[in-house]
Amino acid sequence: MNKQVKKRLIIVTLLIIIVAAVVLTYVGSGGSAKAISVAEASSGAYADQRIQVSGTVVDDSFVNKDSKLSFSIYDPSADPKQTLSVVFEGPVSATFGNGIVAICTGKLDDQGILHASEMVTKCPSKYESAEGSVTAEYLLENDERLIGQELKLAGYIKTGTLVAAGQDERFVIYSQGGEISVAFDGAMPDEVKDEASVIVTGIWTDKGIFEATDIALKEVQ
Repeated sequence: MNKQVKKRLIIVTLLIIIVAAVVLTYVGSGGSAKAISVAEASSGAYADQRIQVSGTVVDDSFVNKDSKLSFSIYDPSADPKQTLSVVFEGPVSATFGNGIVAICTGKLDDQGILHASEMVTKCPSKYESAEGSVTAEYLLENDERLIGQELKLAGYIKTGTLVAAGQDERFVIYSQGGEISVAFDGAMPDEVKDEASVIVTGIWTDKGIFEATDIALKEVQ
């Protein structure tokens, strides 16, 4: 093997080592996160470390503005008064809302705010019988007579209308030719998506909006 070939092999080997080191550094810094509790995150002992914190979203604590979601979480198995502020920039699941479990991964700043680069939301599935429910068409036909009454509304989520909590309207429900806007800031089951068959419990208002207090998937008979 001549000197020129040897020199090339050494250069190639060094390049491979450098590239491997860079890749390992990137993966190691971005992929690993220490799972800690809300209380541990609030202690100040994990500043500027990559951590993962799970907690329940505090009711009405969220603000979604300029593609930045700010909210607070708490640990339901510990002190509910101890909360952690979270800021997340990224796509927010339409099921996000009051009471949903948020698994947040990121770093704490010097003010104790968790800047999450990743967020996964979880809400257990719940099912409701359609027995005693009304359709959107029936509700619109009996508009004034049903204002202020608590009702169960059955129908399908109209494609393209489903958004995360914090908006005036969460989605549009349709059934038998009628369409009604639904307002709701709570958590929704993970399976709730476009064209999902749902049962919405709530109050029909004189503003022509159904203010929901609970949303469940329609129980299959």
